[in-house]
Amino acid sequence: MNTNNESLVLRVAGRPVGRYITRPELPPRLSPRPYLHPVTTLAGTAVTELSPADHIHHLGVGVAVPDVEGHNFWGGRTYVRGQGPTELDNHGAQRHTCFQLRDPDGFVEELRWVAGGGELLRERRTVAASELTESAWALDFTFSLTNITDADLSVGSPATNGRPGAAYGGFFWRARKEADAPRVFTAAAEGEEAVHGTRADWLALVGAGWTLVFAGATEPTRCDPWFVRTAEYPGVGSSLAHGERLSIAAGETVVRRIVTVVADGILDRDGAAALVRKAVSP
Repeated sequence: MNTNNESLVLRVAGRPVGRYITRPELPPRLSPRPYLHPVTTLAGTAVTELSPADHIHHLGVGVAVPDVEGHNFWGGRTYVRGQGPTELDNHGAQRHTCFQLRDPDGFVEELRWVAGGGELLRERRTVAASELTESAWALDFTFSLTNITDADLSVGSPATNGRPGAAYGGFFWRARKEADAPRVFTAAAEGEEAVHGTRADWLALVGAGWTLVFAGATEPTRCDPWFVRTAEYPGVGSSLAHGERLSIAAGETVVRRIVTVVADGILDRDGAAALVRKAVSP
């Protein structure tokens, strides 16, 4: 793995498929945090975007949460009940502490979530890349958030703060924007309106010559609804706080794992399901 203090390169079968930025130089308004960008297919097609004009606080692939006890770890404006999106000086940052493990195909990282002059959460992030076929690989992304304060913390979203349909916050993948909006489907539904906010074992996003298939790979994650955008911009995430705030007691740890299949070409339902089974099998 090529590495320095700022970045490292993930490789699958010797081919670079992603760059991980550990200490990005970003203004506080973007809620600075480590991220993966660019992420590519095995053929080299980029499937992420960084700070696009439509949402400059979207940073490739990572973990972003708009409300941790009132602190914004998502970036941009904060949704305030009865007021709407509002510019607030409430942004937190995820700070890389160290790598506990670092290999060409993955890493284990320690991070500190800081805001308001103190540390709220400590995170252990485990990321692994593996080859599935000659045209597909899997990104296995697990994050564990531990409340290190002496009081309960709660995680919210614009949805829990009064904006219907906006339960974003957690794992988030900002995909590349193309001339046409991507197709999105699950095993049982098709289209943004049908799949957004639903719970499904996997969800596929299909662009021009590439497919991403997201799978909740742990029981809590499979219960998290999917946050999906295709018409406004292409993005997929899992919702930590959908219908209600997520409480994390002092000393408690919340764990989520998402496995994403990154494939060249256009996958149908059977193809997507088969690769997901291969990616998440023990």
